[in-house]
Amino acid sequence: MAEYDFSKMDYTLRVKGNYDCDLDIEAFSQMMKNPSSCYKFYWLEALAVLISEGVTETTFNDMIDEMIANGWYSVREFHIHLSGLQSGQVRDGLERAILELARLSGLPANASKTEIKNAVRAHGPAIKAYKEQLTHMVPYRALSGFFNRSEVPAAWGNITRLVKYAEWFSNSVTPLPYTLGRSGGLKRELYFHPSWIKMIQDNMVSIMGWIQYEKVKWLQMNNPEVPGLVYKLAPLDERMRRLGSARRLWEAVFEIRPVYDVFTEQKLQKERFEVDHFIPWSFVMNDELWNLMPMDASLNASKSNRLPRWEPFFPRFAGNQFMLYGLIQEKPAIRNLYENCYKDNLHSIWASQELYRSGNTKEEFFHILKKNMQPVYDSARRQGYEIWRF
Repeated sequence: MAEYDFSKMDYTLRVKGNYDCDLDIEAFSQMMKNPSSCYKFYWLEALAVLISEGVTETTFNDMIDEMIANGWYSVREFHIHLSGLQSGQVRDGLERAILELARLSGLPANASKTEIKNAVRAHGPAIKAYKEQLTHMVPYRALSGFFNRSEVPAAWGNITRLVKYAEWFSNSVTPLPYTLGRSGGLKRELYFHPSWIKMIQDNMVSIMGWIQYEKVKWLQMNNPEVPGLVYKLAPLDERMRRLGSARRLWEAVFEIRPVYDVFTEQKLQKERFEVDHFIPWSFVMNDELWNLMPMDASLNASKSNRLPRWEPFFPRFAGNQFMLYGLIQEKPAIRNLYENCYKDNLHSIWASQELYRSGNTKEEFFHILKKNMQPVYDSARRQGYEIWRF
């Protein structure tokens, strides 16, 4: 059994397996080197996913469809910019394609992969130009790590000659992961090499981990204000939320004091409230107590993944938080329930050391909460989170 071991920064990809011919794994490791846009990562990811599903040949069109579906959640659900902004405009072609598809289709941010691909097909002519732009160089440049190891230079200035060069290279120098067909535009074929198919299928977990690692590094660099980005590459998993202890805490508060909804200013009923996030969970990616509020269950779905207006809602939110803070200091039973939140809802150092320490006046409590929450709120707003027009 052959084993190849090479490092990408501080991530090491180990590839094992017996194949019919020698594969240039080191050149494969260069397929994501020096990207200028994020869709290079999505190209390789689409290649690996399709091969893992048993696909032996495909087209540019189907590869781009897979890329749009894989990038949808980061762009739509989490408002990630795939390659940042330039002069206030989206830089990445894949992000532009996703945003145009969203505008045309009206699909929700949490649409399924099947729904996204169906929408791509339904609006094919309208987004054709966006898709074609994604095929101009990446399918060819992704192979440059292989081509650079040959004494015969690649014909980068001519696509027809480059297609022939790739075929010659794969047959005469070393097998490429894929070669290209002679059709034009989005119909151009990709033929996956049998030995590369086996290698990728044998090592799918390691390869996908490597791709995701490199993708997260790129996305974090282009979205420096976004927390928890590593969790924002796939659909939301509701099981990640940990609200049980916080809910029990607020239920106990209901037994002692009336609690009023931040938005309606109506008295909440213990049987009809939900615990929700003031700043959306999809941005903060945590269930910190300082960002949680009881609200009318009928409003939760309406608020969804949007920001409430800072005024007048933050002062009301802070008022409920201060009432909770007072009961934590005064009532041992509430204090015990508060301490039960340590595991899931009390990780922010500033909250435990400043906000919930004893002795804060109302003005001090409001100041600490605002000082720490408003920058997060403003970051979410800059990232593109919509304001809930309640």
